[in-house]
Amino acid sequence: MRTLIRHADLVLPTGIRRADLLIENDRILAIDPPVGVATDEVVDATGFHLLPGVIDDQVHFRDPGLTHKEDLHTGSLACAKGGVTTFLEMPNTKPTTTSVTALHDKLALAATKSVVNYGFYIGATPQNVAELALAERTPGIKIFIGSSTGDLLVDQQSALERIFAETTLPICAHCEDEATITANKARLGTLHDVRQHSQLRDHLCARIATQRAIDLAKRYNHRFHVLHVSTADELPLLSDPRGLITAEVCPHHLLFHVGDYDRLGSLIQMNPSIKTAADNAALWQALLDGTIQVIATDHAPHTLEEKRQSYPQSPSGLPAVENSLALMLDRVHQGLCTLEQVVRWMSDAPARVWDMVGKGRIAEGYDADLVLVDLNKKQTIRNTEQLTKCGWSPWNGVELTGWPVRTWVMGQTVFQDGRVATAHRGQEVQYDHSRGGYWRTDSGPG
Repeated sequence: MRTLIRHADLVLPTGIRRADLLIENDRILAIDPPVGVATDEVVDATGFHLLPGVIDDQVHFRDPGLTHKEDLHTGSLACAKGGVTTFLEMPNTKPTTTSVTALHDKLALAATKSVVNYGFYIGATPQNVAELALAERTPGIKIFIGSSTGDLLVDQQSALERIFAETTLPICAHCEDEATITANKARLGTLHDVRQHSQLRDHLCARIATQRAIDLAKRYNHRFHVLHVSTADELPLLSDPRGLITAEVCPHHLLFHVGDYDRLGSLIQMNPSIKTAADNAALWQALLDGTIQVIATDHAPHTLEEKRQSYPQSPSGLPAVENSLALMLDRVHQGLCTLEQVVRWMSDAPARVWDMVGKGRIAEGYDADLVLVDLNKKQTIRNTEQLTKCGWSPWNGVELTGWPVRTWVMGQTVFQDGRVATAHRGQEVQYDHSRGGYWRTDSGPG
């Protein structure tokens, strides 16, 4: 099968260039192929930009065990609509993904349900270092240093030391300090207002845990990715001339602040919590100057009925994969960043951080994971149109300029004209951890 995409403005590693692109089966065969090359389909992309598909390296699709909120199929439908061609999913499902067997079970489940490409972290516990050392077919290890319960909560220093010392896979972590949360809870007394959430999980809570994890990474010379940075206080900690540390930020920490609790309430209750407008500005600047490398969503859906419970019974988490690319394209429209920067943050950088083979760029030999976008399209986010199973967005009613109009996964169209090809199945992501991560990655596709 050969598809020729003609006259698109391609966002390449070297910049934007108008060119034709030829897909053969699941790979990009050529940029500017010879005139008259044999094709099965020709797509006229005049006036549109062609991007590498978005890679969201932090989602919670709730499958198995919590599928009334989301599952691997509905979450992947939302991905396809939003231009996300690959996701990496977290281990806090029921059962948790804390063994090699559970990891393989989840991979097998995704092969039957996911419309887009998929990968799964293996979760750390205080007792499973041997499983972590054996794990393959995974981007890396996820540690919950705070904001979890049961075996997935790892906040004892001895357990953290073993994980960093006795494993080789890249590590990422949710960094909130449990001792600080406990002290804040005692100080605040009875919790009754969602605004207190950002006082409970405050700047100090995030900074202490991030500092702790980065210290371990440097001491054991272990690659470490800081998930969902939420404060300006954490930014000085991210500097590392040895190339061990990378970091990411989420749209909600860029675009919402504590003043938004007044209108959105628990819909923006998140862990880490929403912070201040000054933090929004500092995090945006950190993206622009390269202190933070990745944008991911931390897509964590709950039903509206669950979210509307009184605080603190209301759960933390919000859905975002369906709209994350459009939110960033709107920033391009506002002149706050370039399209090349968005591609770097949402496609190229996550592929490099997690050593993905053949993903993250438009280049010959790379996988044909692509998204065609209309930078002039205006559209309003509406709850009634969301494909995520939870059926709502905290950006409901917000008009954005710049939207995906067609998505290809491994050369196959999975989203076009507002519809998702529900029968399509994505592929398991392949990793080559010998590449050494973001700072050392070979730029080749294989």
